[in-house]
Amino acid sequence: MIGLTGGIGAGKSTVAAMLADRGAVIVDADRIARQVVEPGGIAFRPVVDRFGPEVVGADGHLDRTAIAAVVFRDADARAALEAITHPAIQEEMARQVVASTAPVVVMDIPLLRAKREPMVGVIVVDVPEDVAVRRLVEQRGFTEEDARRRIAAQISRVERRGIADVVIDNSGDRSHLEREVARTWQWIEGLAGRH
Repeated sequence: MIGLTGGIGAGKSTVAAMLADRGAVIVDADRIARQVVEPGGIAFRPVVDRFGPEVVGADGHLDRTAIAAVVFRDADARAALEAITHPAIQEEMARQVVASTAPVVVMDIPLLRAKREPMVGVIVVDVPEDVAVRRLVEQRGFTEEDARRRIAAQISRVERRGIADVVIDNSGDRSHLEREVARTWQWIEGLAGRH
């Protein structure tokens, strides 16, 4: 089991897809986070109870933009949201890991702060902040201010790199990233041979 993390705009999802193409099973914390707050999901009602009916859109689903506007400006609100959602996310991730029979399972966790048992290594996808900001503005339609606020709300690049066994530099083009992922896959195969 390998941990995979990276800041917003670093390209972690692209790397996860490339690892999946090589045979890894990806357990995606972001996807699970969206599932647990769907209507009927384990965290939906607690989130609405905490943040009020104004965070529910006309379609009956959580309005992610409305919630983001609150939690990325208020650390206490973000902590409250995490206290509701993180246990539900961790429970579902554990269920998926137990259900997997693949030789390589990649735990895709944006907020990973330390290697966790039974992880045997951590991959960090990394880009300079200005590259991440540019991608968020150009590809996701963020304002520069919102992009920088979201980046600031995460752990720092230094902290993230500090937990890495392998750092994937995603500041280049696609062919550069392919080479970085190929190098990382060789590392994973080496680990798999020892465990």
